[in-house]
Amino acid sequence: MSAPASREPISALTDWWTAMGVDVDEALVEALLAAAPEEEAPARQAVKAAAPAPRRRGVRSADDWTREAARLSAEAATLEALAAAIRAFEGSPLRAGCEQAVVYDGTPGAGLMVIGEGPGAEEDRQGKPFVGKAGQLLDRMLAAIHRSRSENAFITNVNYWRPPGNRNPEAEELAVCRPFVDRMIELTQPKLIVAAGGVPAVSLLASKDGIMKLRGNEYSYRTAGGFTAPLIPMLHPAYLLRRPQDKSRAWRDLLLIEARLADLEG
Repeated sequence: MSAPASREPISALTDWWTAMGVDVDEALVEALLAAAPEEEAPARQAVKAAAPAPRRRGVRSADDWTREAARLSAEAATLEALAAAIRAFEGSPLRAGCEQAVVYDGTPGAGLMVIGEGPGAEEDRQGKPFVGKAGQLLDRMLAAIHRSRSENAFITNVNYWRPPGNRNPEAEELAVCRPFVDRMIELTQPKLIVAAGGVPAVSLLASKDGIMKLRGNEYSYRTAGGFTAPLIPMLHPAYLLRRPQDKSRAWRDLLLIEARLADLEG
């Protein structure tokens, strides 16, 4: 009778089969592994660590979820329908660790749309963007140019779910939200978009430059559906709380925003 096959090649082979989408007889594999010599377990673990992680059948990839987000966005005929689609969406890797999706606040259809990075702890609790200390500063900044979320400003983010530890959202997390961001712009049709901070500015403009190079300039943003609006990056209020010496830069950004809105709405 031949000796039982060793555990290492059995495991490596079945992992490879799974990764390739081949159906595996799990009962047979378990029986073979049970009969295999135990002393080879460390080697088997090393092979498994080095092998690519198998993709489970029925599990959607990031690209799958991005396409799903695009489909749902296209089907949303109103802002309310879009917000409901975002809240029900299960494709963000961040969703499981959050209390809720943070979609938007302010006045739909306002000439000014402010797009931030994503929710923090307070935003996650309240379900509204920019309600913490940075949000309070944003409100004061908007008031300086005669704007408020209750009358003539609309506020949202490029990411709707709070990242753990308030870290920056990763590329995959931003990509799955982009169809919703574009559709929100198309439905509200702002005269001017303000990207508040480096994450939304770099993401929306697909730029390799940081916020210090991007701020103070006007760009053109075009959604996937073809709507075009001018976009001005500015420093994020949270950054200004850490570096108040840069408030003079923020003030110049605000004056540019105020002047462009006067032109666009005049």
